[in-house]
Amino acid sequence: MEGIDLAGKVALVTGGSRGIGAAIARTLAEHGAKLLITARKQEGLERICGELEGVDYLVGNAGDPEHAEAAVSAAIARFGSLDILVNNAATNPYYGQLIDVDRSRMRKTFEVNLEGPLHFIQAAWGAHMRDHGGVVLNVGSIGAFGYTGPTPVYDLTKASLTHMTRRLAAELGPAVRVNAIAPGLVKTEFARALWEPGEEDGWPWPLKRLGTPADIASASLFLVSDMAQWTTGAVLVVDGGALISTSAI
Repeated sequence: MEGIDLAGKVALVTGGSRGIGAAIARTLAEHGAKLLITARKQEGLERICGELEGVDYLVGNAGDPEHAEAAVSAAIARFGSLDILVNNAATNPYYGQLIDVDRSRMRKTFEVNLEGPLHFIQAAWGAHMRDHGGVVLNVGSIGAFGYTGPTPVYDLTKASLTHMTRRLAAELGPAVRVNAIAPGLVKTEFARALWEPGEEDGWPWPLKRLGTPADIASASLFLVSDMAQWTTGAVLVVDGGALISTSAI
């Protein structure tokens, strides 16, 4: 995106080894930011770091409060500040009806998808952003706004993340802007079970295609940049028009 320069900025991206997280990390780096990226598997992190300059990584579980503290500390120690936090890491171990979910998978999904972002925001706020300002971007989902589909617990966590985004925007301003992006169905490995069955039949929403990680990364770049400096508490839907299509609700 022309006109956006993140030179001198330091970003931390969770779940940055593949899919949407990797696309966001790559886009921020291409626009001048230094980055620390986190994920559970070292191999993917090493691959991304090998492709980009000014990028380091830390292996860990995004739902672990100690990992959040360690990642924030590592970003500041490595690059000297922390200006942008992107909470992208998520998990979805359960497909089915909400009435049938077991406690273990319910707990895991909330730990990673909701508690994890809060831990990272708390760590970033306490270590740097309270005194120096910054930007937080939470990666949500249009599942937060619907009531059908096979991922009910995931959708619950994203609805909660939407509310948390607005709450923290109210609490942390003016020092920190807090926004969210709500992707529709994006062609990633994470979402394969959702998009693969429908590829042959096409897509019933206005733009007639799946999203790509690059679609989400471009919108994310706007929200973390100074072009959105008067935007906080917002949830930007990027879904090809799925939410306005009755056949997709």
